[in-house]
Formats: sequence, C-alpha cells, structure tokens
Amino acid sequence: MTNHILVVGSVAYDSIITPFGKVDKALGGSAAYFSLASALFAPTSVVAVVGNDFKNFGVFKKHRIDVSGIKKAKGKTFHWAGKYHFDLNTRDTLKTELGVFSGFKPVLDDKHRKSKYVFLGNIHPKLQLDVLRQIKKPKLVGLDTMNLWIETARRDLLAVIKNIGVLVINDSEARQLSKEHNLIKAARKILNMMGSQKSDILIIKQGEHGLLMFHQSSIFNLPGYPLEDVIDPTGAGDSFAGALFGYLARTDDMSEANLKKACAVASTVASFSVEAFGTKSLQSLTMSQINKRLKKYRKLIGF
Repeated sequence: MTNHILVVGSVAYDSIITPFGKVDKALGGSAAYFSLASALFAPTSVVAVVGNDFKNFGVFKKHRIDVSGIKKAKGKTFHWAGKYHFDLNTRDTLKTELGVFSGFKPVLDDKHRKSKYVFLGNIHPKLQLDVLRQIKKPKLVGLDTMNLWIETARRDLLAVIKNIGVLVINDSEARQLSKEHNLIKAARKILNMMGSQKSDILIIKQGEHGLLMFHQSSIFNLPGYPLEDVIDPTGAGDSFAGALFGYLARTDDMSEANLKKACAVASTVASFSVEAFGTKSLQSLTMSQINKRLKKYRKLIGF
C-alpha cells in the first residue's frame, strides 16, 4: 500500500513577469506546486486556505489530490506578483497581498493526522510547530523555510528543525541559518541542529547548478539538468520537494542509493516545472515524459 502524503502550505495566485513573457494570477503557492509534483507518485492531501475568489479546485481534483483540507474563507486568495531579471536568478517582489492567508491556522482532521509522509511548506515556524503537534506518528517529516523566518523567527524555526527528518533549503538560506559561508561546514552545523540522527537528510538547492545532499557521513553532488528554455523558475524548489517526497513515499525506501535516485527524479520533475509559467507544466506532466528525461539525465551524469 502506497504511503499517503500531507502538505501544509500556501495555495495562491501568482502574477509573474520574466524576460520571456508574463502571466496574471496563475495558480501558485508552495502547496500547489508540491502537491501537483507529489501526486505523480503517491496520494496527496493539501491543507491550506483560499478566498472566495478561488476557482481552481478542478486542477487538484483532476490529479486526484485531496482538497478536503483546503478551506474557503471570506476574502481574497493570497496573491504574489514578481519580476525576474534577465539571468532568472534574481527577482523583485512587486506585490504581496496575503488576503485570507494572513489568518491561516492549520487544523487537521483525523485522516490528515494519520499521514505517514508530512511536508511543512514555507509558512511561519509557529504554524509548522502547531502542525507537528497534531500529527500522529509520521514516518518522515520534511521542511521548507525562507530567509525571512531564519531572521525573524529563529527560535521557533530551530524548534521545528529538531523534529524533522528532511530539510530542503537553498544555499543562501543554508549560509544564513548556519552562519557559515562554506556549505560543507554549514551542512555539518545544520545536521547538528536536526539532532544528529543517522536518518536525517539535508538537501541544499543550488538552482541551475543542482544540489548537495548530506546524509549520514556522505555527500552527494547532483548537477542540474541543462535546459534550453527556462521560462519561469517560480516554484521549482516546491516542485522538487513534492517529487522527492512522492518518490520516497512510493518506494518506501530510505537507503542511500534510493535517496540519490529520489533526488534525480525530483530534479527531473523540477526541470519541467520551469519550462512554462506557474504550474502549467506540472498540470500536464506524465510519467512517460519524466522517465524519458530521466534516461537522458542518467547519461549526462554518468562518469
């Protein structure tokens, strides 16, 4: 029986401008990207809040994503607007309208509390702690965070980090969290924050350059999949995390070899995510496409 995944995070509308085009109020948010990627591999439930202007439940239902935990509240759905520079590595936030998300307090029902694979999306660490208190005996808990929480809610964030098994952050967040410039030293410090458990996994994303995975005493360096057409990098990290958890839940295997393969599969899914605006690529992605690109990826990184 395939393990069930629960993601708690944001479902939003994104307005995005890149050098290659723009889109207005496309489906976005950490939980949307995550669930569309994870549902390719395993049953997924979303806990989030949207406003009464939200009209995209059909996208989730089409992919058999459980939306019973997405609550509708009076007001507007979280809306973010941003503009990317030519290199697509830097962006300017043009608008952040929290709407109903400002009052988000995750409440899990009995089914969600029993989820074995749980991912805490990028929300305030106090809310992440509250979710952890509601979960019953999870097999694996993952976490995403951001520079803002590292700076303004460090104590609460460290309390969350002590109770998770997988931390997925980017290189600048790893440096800020550890107060170390060198990523190897940073990883060692962060793993200590996680409690130095043998099963703990730290993944440091490096954008187009790939990732570093730290597990036990090993370091795995995976290059990014080279793409000709990168349209919109929004949500690439959430897509990666979703596919990672989806693959781990499906295989139910935390061995070193399977963790490496999970990273490769997740990187492959994320590579599709950036080829169109918003979640558009994920909405039409198939396992056949993933396996075809994964085969090319294997040849690329073979030594």
